[in-house]
Parts: sequence; C-alpha cells; structure tokens
Amino acid sequence: MYVNKSKIKVRYVETDKMGIVHHSNYYAWFEVGRGEFITESGMSYKEIEKQGIMLPLVESCCKYIEGAKYEDELIIETSIKEMNGAKIIFNYNVIRESDNKLLAKGSTTHAFVNNDFKIVNVKKKHHNIWEKLSILYTK
Repeated sequence: MYVNKSKIKVRYVETDKMGIVHHSNYYAWFEVGRGEFITESGMSYKEIEKQGIMLPLVESCCKYIEGAKYEDELIIETSIKEMNGAKIIFNYNVIRESDNKLLAKGSTTHAFVNNDFKIVNVKKKHHNIWEKLSILYTK
C-alpha cells in the first residue's frame, strides 16, 4: 500500500486562543494530502474533472489525539483504505515530525460522479482513472 507524505508547518492563523490548532484545519490538511496523493498517480484533480469525473465528499471523520501547535512541523500520511468503481476512501495520519507523535487520524469517503452528480463506475467507464489510482492502492 502506497502512503504519500505531505509536509505542513502550522501557521499562527490555524491556532485558537489556547495556541492549539483549531479542529477544522485538519480537514484542509487532509485535502492537501489527498491532492498530493492523486498527483503521485500521474494525474491531478483538475485532469480528473476535465474527464467529467468529480469526487464529492460524502463522509468524513477525524479522531483528535493531541493538539498540534503553532510552528509544529507535521507530516500528513495519506493512503487509500478502500476503492471500488463508485467510491474511494482515503485514510490520514497527522504526525508531528519532531517526535513522530500521532496527533490525529481520519478518513474521507468520496463518490465518483459525473457533471450531473450521477454516480459513475470509473472502473468500467473511465479505465485510465481507475488504473492510475489502482496502482497506488495495490502498491
């Protein structure tokens, strides 16, 4: 299984009055990890959308273990948990680089849909997208 590692440095704007990263920022970091993961497949989100496929979010979760703080250097590990013709589930680990501490873990589920938001079986209808993502899923 392929795991993409994205690096992020916590910005001041991402923290709250307590100096801890606000919970909503983790989902933005998941998006960074997911975007870089897809790029590693040899295509971008933009290229997938040009082929008439979109990946709307249908479910998300995040377990917060320890709060990240201003200027922490983080690694967002992204992998595919599950993939079939109609959906893809990504897993994420947010790790503080200095001590390798797991700070949060989560997942997002995305449907494969066309421009009319009808579910599409990419395995059958967009074999090139399926192949590129499958290589990283099975790697």
